[in-house]
Amino acid sequence: MLNPAAAARRAIPSLDRLLQLGAVAELAARYGRTLVTEAARAELAALRAALGRRPVAPHAGFEEARFVQACAARLARETRPSLRPVFNLTGTVLHTNLGRALMPQEAAQAVARAMTRPVNLEFELDEGDRGERDRHVERWLTRLTGAEAALVVNNNAAAVYLVLNTLALKKEVPVSRGELIEIGGAFRIPDIMARAGVRMVEVGTTNRTHLKDYAGAISPRTAALMKVHTSNYAIQGFTAAVPEDRLAALAHRHKVPLISDLGSGMLVNLEDYGLPHEPTPREALAAGVDIVTFSGDKLLGGPQAGLIVGRLKWVERIRTNPMKRALRVDKMTLAALEAVLRLYADPERLKTVLPTLRFLTRPPAEIEAQARRLLPAVESALRGKAGAEVVPVKSQIGSGSLPVDLVASHAIAVAAPGRRRNALAAGIAAAFRTLPVPVIGRISDGAFIMDLRCLEHEDEFLAQLGELKLDKILDAESQRRKEEQ
Repeated sequence: MLNPAAAARRAIPSLDRLLQLGAVAELAARYGRTLVTEAARAELAALRAALGRRPVAPHAGFEEARFVQACAARLARETRPSLRPVFNLTGTVLHTNLGRALMPQEAAQAVARAMTRPVNLEFELDEGDRGERDRHVERWLTRLTGAEAALVVNNNAAAVYLVLNTLALKKEVPVSRGELIEIGGAFRIPDIMARAGVRMVEVGTTNRTHLKDYAGAISPRTAALMKVHTSNYAIQGFTAAVPEDRLAALAHRHKVPLISDLGSGMLVNLEDYGLPHEPTPREALAAGVDIVTFSGDKLLGGPQAGLIVGRLKWVERIRTNPMKRALRVDKMTLAALEAVLRLYADPERLKTVLPTLRFLTRPPAEIEAQARRLLPAVESALRGKAGAEVVPVKSQIGSGSLPVDLVASHAIAVAAPGRRRNALAAGIAAAFRTLPVPVIGRISDGAFIMDLRCLEHEDEFLAQLGELKLDKILDAESQRRKEEQ
């Protein structure tokens, strides 16, 4: 006589038979036969393995409904998109890990058109001949910056690399020691210069660099001078830096270009919107800079891209570098970027249509009112397991933009009683991340902080709070405290 485990294994239907079940056929119609077959095979293997590990009741049988349910759950997990929408309540508007700038509707619509229809990406409609893809955005970039020419690559690191590799390969480029920045992902200016085939010449000191420092470093091997905007940190106190107009004059006396990497970059004066000033490409070019590089997906509020603007003769040389093709952007990026740049032609409407500027200019009173409006729903979802309150906080711009400037905001702080407040806050944060649209906040002083500066889809946020599950996390802490007593 077979033991219960062996009998249970023998009672499991064959894979072919299971695939003929009506409920499994419905899964195949939704997910495809290949994925369903793989899921069914995996579930059968898991079931057989489980029967060998645990005691089996004498009359235990195979349950088709449970098997189908397990297959459906596995398929849902495996086919769920890896790139998912989240609520950015971190208090960092341009959050690198959460995709940086959000696109305006105009950009999304432009990308959809470019994705679903043939477009004149590299085709001149007037001449009926091959064209240059950068031309789609070049006219807007030159109009908005005052540059003679412009081109686009896939990010600002690529822009810096391409400029240096074109204009200074196997030659020297002086740069201030105080501007040898490192940004996220361990990207360092010295490393990029080395990879570009350029010999970096450090001048000045960390906190003070003078014009004579650059002048003393210029030699027959000098191909360009370089200035880097320290957009992700600030040196304060006893400092000195050379203004761009004086540095440009020095470069031009020696017949070499001045390159300026703005990092973030902005096309309008942020002071007009009540925000701290950030250098613009137009200002740099007006000061005599020959080539300016900056990002498309930071303060500009567009897609990931590296923008190169400046004097025609230098830009055209950069355009012919063979590496330009390796670093070029696709039609979707160009479509989104063109749509965003077009919005800058109407600066009066910009802060209402460009999400980045809209978030940065939200009045604190408006955010506080939203927080107090949402607080009862959050408290209800917590079901007494934790407390919540509205607290004043400071938001930051992020992505290396205006690093020392913070913006007043308000948040809902969630905390649970207990000795290990930070551990509890981490558990609460984890619970909020398991919601259908994960909520990403930050932990501070033993509380989970949800800064509402970037919360626009309020109804969607409220609708899912009922699915918040804190019991397992907080009950475990409660049990631990009882055991300690």
